[in-house]
Amino acid sequence: MDDLSIRDRVPADLKRCISLLADVHRLDRYPLNWPADPYQWLSPDNTRHAWIAERGAAVVGHVVVHHHAAFATDPASPTVAEVGRLFVAPAARRHNTATQLLHHARQWAAEHQLDLTLEIVDDTRSAAAIALYERTGWRHTHTTTAAWTSPEGRPVRLRRYTLRETVPASGPSGDPVLNENVVQPIGSPTGR
Repeated sequence: MDDLSIRDRVPADLKRCISLLADVHRLDRYPLNWPADPYQWLSPDNTRHAWIAERGAAVVGHVVVHHHAAFATDPASPTVAEVGRLFVAPAARRHNTATQLLHHARQWAAEHQLDLTLEIVDDTRSAAAIALYERTGWRHTHTTTAAWTSPEGRPVRLRRYTLRETVPASGPSGDPVLNENVVQPIGSPTGR
């Protein structure tokens, strides 16, 4: 029996989210650079929505949808939001926690007519997350160098993803059915 629940994150959840984030950082180095202000990092000014996954009273996962910074200042740009701050407790991995969090973000974006993007550090430690994204319909569009560096001062490569177009039908699990023949490209910032 799965007692996982996904709900909107509220301010009172942030302390538990930061505690979980610290555990994930110690184990996985995510985020690669520990934020100076974890509260602000989990709730950037451009946040549109955030969710947590709970098992009982324990927070076991987190995800945010925020305005995509590259499109925020251009009113003629497509309506794009970015999925970020996705992390899951080690004990909750391989139990569809991240998949369910992504599903909630994807549903919310569809209801708000937003295209979604995400980025992930291009590193061997990201292999499981990359496999998850690609298995759940995200399409790798390009790899770029981040404007920031690793804790050791080295350049960081980021893989950028968008979603494949979906059709309105649902599969047996209730998830949208992917139309593999249609790719909905999302504009990228000039020069990338």
